[in-house]
Parts: sequence; C-alpha cells; structure tokens
Amino acid sequence: MAKSSSKSSRSAPAASGVRAPAINIGISEKDRAAIARGLSRLLADTYTLYLTTHNFHWNVTGPMFNTLHTMFMTQYTELWNAVDPVAERIRSLGHAAPGSYAQFGKLASVPDAPPTPPKALEMVRILVQGHEAVARTAREIFPLADKAGDEPTADLLTQRLTVHEQTAWMLRSLLEE
Repeated sequence: MAKSSSKSSRSAPAASGVRAPAINIGISEKDRAAIARGLSRLLADTYTLYLTTHNFHWNVTGPMFNTLHTMFMTQYTELWNAVDPVAERIRSLGHAAPGSYAQFGKLASVPDAPPTPPKALEMVRILVQGHEAVARTAREIFPLADKAGDEPTADLLTQRLTVHEQTAWMLRSLLEE
C-alpha cells in the first residue's frame, strides 16, 4: 500500500481510535471554508427572518388580519423548513453550523424584529426588506460556489433566491395602491 504524503489525507483519531477520512469531495479546504462562511450568514439571515415572520403572525391586527395571519404562517413554515438544508450543507462542507442567537446576531444582515409590533402594512414592508436582504446574501455566495464547482450549494442558493425574490414580490404587491 502506497503511503500518502498529502496533508489532506490525514485525519485526527476519534475517541474509539478509528480515524475518519479527510474530506475529499473535490473542493479545496479554502473554498469549502469560504462557502461555509457565506452559508452561515445565509443561515443566520434565514433564521432571523423566520423569527420576525413568526412574530408578525402572532401579532398582526387590523382589517387584513386573516389574510396576513395565514400568509405569514405559510412564509414562516417555508423559512423553518429552509434552515435545515442550509445547516446540513455547511456540515457537508466540513464546518460547524452556527446555532445560537448570539452567533446569528453577529452573522445576520437582517435586523431583528422591532420590540413593539408594528401596524400590519409596516410588517409587510419589513418582511419585503428581509426577503430582499436574504436574497442579496444568497447571491453573494453564488460566485464562490460556482468558481469552486460546488453544484449542491449552487442549487441550494438558486432555490433560496427563487423563494425570497418571489415572496418579496408578493409582499410588495400588497403595498401598491
């Protein structure tokens, strides 16, 4: 058996003495780290927008209550279902996914929900801005994934861009007169 001199083929011994093979998926460690950092920001943005949308679902009032309450539930459910694939892609790249409010607060470009629930149409405006911010974050990562030949991340980003751009458009339509 030939001995490998490549540093990337080595791995640390596990507690059981069995070594996990080094990650060798055809993407360099440098590129995997850069993509994982970008995806961590996407995860933080998505989770923050999820929390804001769920908050607005609970606290919406006024003549559009039924419509917005139902719409916000559909949106926060979609966002909740989106966080796991993003986190698991980070893990697939060999990095830990952020998972605390403190980490998300440092990474997110989406602002936290206002402490006092705003009026219904202000909620809609805030969510338009949130979805557009998440789309911008996803779009910033795309060139990294493309350059590295990371098709699974590129596919994930394309899916997220589609959802956020369409949701922003639908919400924005509620604000037009």
